[in-house]
Amino acid sequence: MSQALEDLLDLLDLERIEQDIFRGQSRFAVVPRVFGGQVAAQALVAAGRTVPADRPAHSLHAYFLRAGDPGAPIVYTVDRIRDGRSFTTRRVVAVQHGQPIFHLSASFQTYEEGLEHQAEMPAAPDPETLRTTAEMLPLYLDACGDESVARRMLEARAAVDLRYADAPPYASVGEAREPRSQVWFRTNGKLDGVIDEPLLHVCLATYVSDMTLLDSVLLAHGRGGWVTGDVVGASLDHAMWFHRPFRADEWLLYDQESPSASGGRGLGQARIYTQDGRLAITVIQEGVVRVPR
Repeated sequence: MSQALEDLLDLLDLERIEQDIFRGQSRFAVVPRVFGGQVAAQALVAAGRTVPADRPAHSLHAYFLRAGDPGAPIVYTVDRIRDGRSFTTRRVVAVQHGQPIFHLSASFQTYEEGLEHQAEMPAAPDPETLRTTAEMLPLYLDACGDESVARRMLEARAAVDLRYADAPPYASVGEAREPRSQVWFRTNGKLDGVIDEPLLHVCLATYVSDMTLLDSVLLAHGRGGWVTGDVVGASLDHAMWFHRPFRADEWLLYDQESPSASGGRGLGQARIYTQDGRLAITVIQEGVVRVPR
């Protein structure tokens, strides 16, 4: 297991300070605020720790309310909305400096047999044949508005082995392309022993899901994104549905597209598949995507 992955696992290991109140630490991301995927993953950890282990998460819906301060801890308060025979619902509010910065609702369900079908996995190259982010990003440093941003991106993604199937937005600035992007990802190391639990895999996928989902918006307009500085933006809301079991330390295909951008906002939607073709997760996110004046 890489040191970066160990650090990420420590970040997700929240401190319980009361029965339903948890505290998490923060760190800088690509931009000088808390990475949205970190807050979402920590909030899901907090919710999951108040739910029996035999009820895995099946969905979450969240709003990013304020930019998080990476220099201060985040307090997560969990409300036990409902404990039914099949479903459990939790609401989590993340607070910094006395103000809510994030709100999450999550639902958990006991295992049931039922009807079964899924969308077919799209064609994608073998992830082992693709460059890692650490190998690809240095090739395009000339396109970066600030090389320190590129270095922070490498640091922020060091816990994850993330590989683009095609050129990422920062590699094709000025070239409008189809608003679709594919990345393969897995954790940078295997999870085993006492830390290997289903909730952790779901929370790690939640963490990664906020990294690249708006790439397809950028591709449609030939924008390079946060690395090149030709747009500014932030996540607004985020929704995920967890359909089938998966492991975050095994290859997952993140197939992303953008059906719309308007009003200073861009919408991304995606499906995440296991390498053997099972549809594991559906994700939808809207974010602020603005062209600097």
